[in-house]
Amino acid sequence: MSVLDSIIAGVREDLAQRRLPLAQIHESVSSQPKPLDAYSFLRRNPMNVIAEVKRASPSKGDLAPITDPAALAAQYHEAGAAAASVLTEKRRFGGSLADLDAVRSAVDIPVLRKDFMVDEYQFYEARAHGADIVLLIVAALSQSQLKDFYDLSRELGMAALIEVHTHSELESAMEIDPVMVGINSRNLKTLEVDTQVFTELLPRIPGSLIRVAESGISSRADVIEAAQAGASAILVGEALVKSGDPISAMRELLGHG
Repeated sequence: MSVLDSIIAGVREDLAQRRLPLAQIHESVSSQPKPLDAYSFLRRNPMNVIAEVKRASPSKGDLAPITDPAALAAQYHEAGAAAASVLTEKRRFGGSLADLDAVRSAVDIPVLRKDFMVDEYQFYEARAHGADIVLLIVAALSQSQLKDFYDLSRELGMAALIEVHTHSELESAMEIDPVMVGINSRNLKTLEVDTQVFTELLPRIPGSLIRVAESGISSRADVIEAAQAGASAILVGEALVKSGDPISAMRELLGHG
């Protein structure tokens, strides 16, 4: 079993324990304000940051305690983040829907629910907790699931970050006519990072799309390299939460410090 398979198995087990009746989750969705136009926010600058609230990872273990995710997200917002990403997977990343609630209440930029979305219920759940963006990992989904979940995201008013790691995954992503594609330099099946994936895949994505570089970005040089490959946004978590000063760290990444 790959690391990705193991994570998804845990996600399904945890979902089974917290699943609410559909009528209840639909009522929660209807009570939420209209989602923010995340695509618009992520096109405002030549380089945009999706800054992540991330306590742990399968590859690095504990990263930071993050006792106040709302305060951290507010710092990201102050430093110029175009969107905030919140890990909600519990077992490997130490996240929760409570973190998503806290961040949503603290900022007025789009919020990404970062999780392994493998069940239709999770999309209603994401919207019920105020998410404006969801993550669709091509490696975790069949082509029909990818299309159906993308359509459901749009139906609920949410943007979708379509994440790929290989040429074949990128081909699958392009079949659903996406607006935003993320290149993850980390292989979720082995957890190995290879930033050459950026230079190989980002130029293959049409420039009209939002092109996001994910994982392996920890310095200004990394951001420049991703931008030269074609990225118009970066998703950064570890470098920010471990810095001790996320505002300065983000400004340094953007060349503003």
